[in-house]
Amino acid sequence: MVDLTFLGGAGTVTGSKYLLERDGVRILVDCGLFQGLKVHRLKNWAQLPVAPASLSAVVLTHAHIDHSGALPLLVREGYRGPIFCTGATRDLCGILLPDAAHLQEKDADFANRHGFSRHKPALPLYTQADAARALEQLRTVAFGETLELPGGAAARFRRAGHILGAAMIDIAWGGTRIQFSGDLGRMGDPMMLDPEPPSDADYLIVESTYGDRLHSPLDAGAALGAVIDRVEKRGGTVIVPAFAVGRAQLMLYHLHRLRESGRLSKKLPIYVDSPMATDATTIFRAHPDDHRLAPSACADIFRIAHYVRDGEESRAVTADPSPKIVISASGMASGGRVLHHLKRYAPDANSAIVFTGFQSEGTRGAAMVRGTDMIKIHGSYYPVRAEIANLDMLSAHADRAELMGWLKRAPRAPKQVFVTHGEPLAADTLRRKIVEELGWTATAPEMRDCVRLDG
Repeated sequence: MVDLTFLGGAGTVTGSKYLLERDGVRILVDCGLFQGLKVHRLKNWAQLPVAPASLSAVVLTHAHIDHSGALPLLVREGYRGPIFCTGATRDLCGILLPDAAHLQEKDADFANRHGFSRHKPALPLYTQADAARALEQLRTVAFGETLELPGGAAARFRRAGHILGAAMIDIAWGGTRIQFSGDLGRMGDPMMLDPEPPSDADYLIVESTYGDRLHSPLDAGAALGAVIDRVEKRGGTVIVPAFAVGRAQLMLYHLHRLRESGRLSKKLPIYVDSPMATDATTIFRAHPDDHRLAPSACADIFRIAHYVRDGEESRAVTADPSPKIVISASGMASGGRVLHHLKRYAPDANSAIVFTGFQSEGTRGAAMVRGTDMIKIHGSYYPVRAEIANLDMLSAHADRAELMGWLKRAPRAPKQVFVTHGEPLAADTLRRKIVEELGWTATAPEMRDCVRLDG
């Protein structure tokens, strides 16, 4: 028997952490930061829910911060064991974790210099040195390879789509077979490989980010082109808050197609104002087996943009009043260089802010998509007059129908499905669909729930 405890990703779409225990051996699946609402973000500052030194191993589904972002905390507080992941996940963590630490240090410094934090002094959650130490403990595993873990457990990484290197993880331990879906990508994605079918598992932990909704059936390129056409005619600028890993590259794919078809003027400049997105694009080209694009196609797609590296050039792009497209992190407008672009262009009725997928509650992105007329950035409020669009069909997450389609490919009904990594309504909606359509036992666990899994 194996005990499974939900330490994150339960009742919320962030902070993924799942603890497996058997005969005193502990294995942690994912170690993500909580994002979005303040009530969730405050959990990042609390004592870690498991003693890091008590863990024997950590396995990581993918590099996104809500799955990997607490690794520096785990290592700083005493974890000295291996962190297993795919090669592309290792490379992406190599830019994501130091960048997350840099942003936290930068935000703390900015708050201290301008005096708008209630904490004296404001401190970063962790530092770049903490991130560097965590990266030293990453160990790579190939897709399909069986990994022997402490206590007689065995893990296998299988393709989940979603982003470069993303994996679903099968764990066999003490006669019990458990599958973690990680974040599932979409079938037929133009860039990422399709998710593999579910395995022959006794228990299945499945994400539900879009468990209560369907993506728009509209063509993503056409929808994006329509927004750009409107804004260009008004003489405005298109700001795209995009996740540096995955979404920024997908945006370049669609912009390249629009330009090749003649829908996008060659005179309209495209900027990628995110060092992390620039680095992620390089990593994308370094892992050709993890996506659909041929090397020549990658070169053509990614060269259509000008990549902004330093802060001075970024400020020049912001100040330039001429029409342009600016892709900048972060995807939910929760931090990074995009905030400076939003200060300038959110108040401009001729411009547009184009979001490209799920926006967690409590983020500026969610507020703007919902129609707020003011956003708070760096302690000050800015009016939102720009056109706001959310092209959810660009999401890297499977929607409800796609999640159900994936589950239906399972070789047999699992003993139980645990629906996680979703807002409460999304998780419960998918849970009910699983029960009603498939006749399976399914629950949506809450934080700190512990269940005993019997093979």
